[in-house]
Amino acid sequence: MPKIRFGDRDVECPEGANLRVVLVRARMPLYNDAARALNCRGRGLCGTCAVRIEGAVSEPTELERLRLRLPPHAPSSGLRLACQCKVLGDLVVTKLRGAFGQREGGA
Repeated sequence: MPKIRFGDRDVECPEGANLRVVLVRARMPLYNDAARALNCRGRGLCGTCAVRIEGAVSEPTELERLRLRLPPHAPSSGLRLACQCKVLGDLVVTKLRGAFGQREGGA
C-alpha cells in the first residue's frame, strides 16, 4: 500500500485511491482559510485543493489542466489538484499558503 507523507504525518491508502479523499478522511489540513468550508467537494472546479506532489500519481485530467490555467493558478506552478489525482505510489504532499494553496512559503 502506498504511503503518503503530509507535513509530519503519514497515512497509507490503497493504490488508485483518490488523494483528496485519503487526505480528508485522515483529517489532514488540505484546505486553507475559508476554503475549509467553501470548496467544490472534489469536483475539480474550485482549485482550492491544489498541492505540490512528489511521487507517482495519475496524469492530469482535462478538467484539472483547465482549472490550473485559471487565476490564481498558473500552469507552470507544478501544482496538482488533489481531487483529480489517483495515488500510484508513495508520495510527499505539500500544501502551500493562500486560499487556493498557490503561494510559496510553506503551509
